Amino acid sequence: MAGAEEICDALKDRSFSAIGLVLNSKGMERALAADLDEVNLVAYASDGYAEKNTGAAAAERNAEAATLIPQARAAGRTVSVTISVAFGDPVEGEVPPGRVAEIAGRLGDAGADEIALGDTIGVAVPSDVGVMLDLVRAAAPLAAVRCHFHNTRNTGYANALTALAAGVDALDASVGGFGGSPFSPDAGGNVATEDLVWMMDRLRAPAGMDAGELAGIGRWLAKQLGHRAAPSMATRAGAWPPPGSQVAGGHPPTADR
Repeated sequence: MAGAEEICDALKDRSFSAIGLVLNSKGMERALAADLDEVNLVAYASDGYAEKNTGAAAAERNAEAATLIPQARAAGRTVSVTISVAFGDPVEGEVPPGRVAEIAGRLGDAGADEIALGDTIGVAVPSDVGVMLDLVRAAAPLAAVRCHFHNTRNTGYANALTALAAGVDALDASVGGFGGSPFSPDAGGNVATEDLVWMMDRLRAPAGMDAGELAGIGRWLAKQLGHRAAPSMATRAGAWPPPGSQVAGGHPPTADR
């Protein structure tokens, strides 16, 4: 987390909401001293990943996150909490959906404005997404729900589409598709922002961003990171339809909410 304050200082002139990742009480002190609109806390659905990532059991980290929520809200910050490894743990394997719902309920009771479901190692499939969204909504009805998918096994975009059709409030994405965790070998990056935006545009559910411009940023970022190319497919395939061509568009996703 070195250099976080310098990044915040560089983002003072903005038209977007700046969110700071907060992992513990020290991080909260730094976040509240910075010019941030939101804080994003982290909870854990299992001990295996929690202990590798933080050196403590999930229950300890989740309790700490719950105590930090009112602190951030009292300071006027919006609070989201990501439940990491919600769909599967790299050490322990399967994670019971009921456990995730129980954690979400406690976070909702503590005052979380938003709860994010993190597919940290990219093992979720669309049927998992639908079940989990229903359980979390029932457990924390006052909180918005966000989904955070990795495309490790090429299910990230199918999962995003399922969440979109189910009326999810927000989707995470990473420009270029970069990302991952050193504690989850070969986990792959997040779904790429430009790929997701292109798909949403074709589904007539526009995200309000330009997929072509995002792809250009993805190519730039790849060079900055020393990669030959970004994981994103849109950075390689380019824009479509061509400028000036007739745009038919796709079909909107079916939603039951």
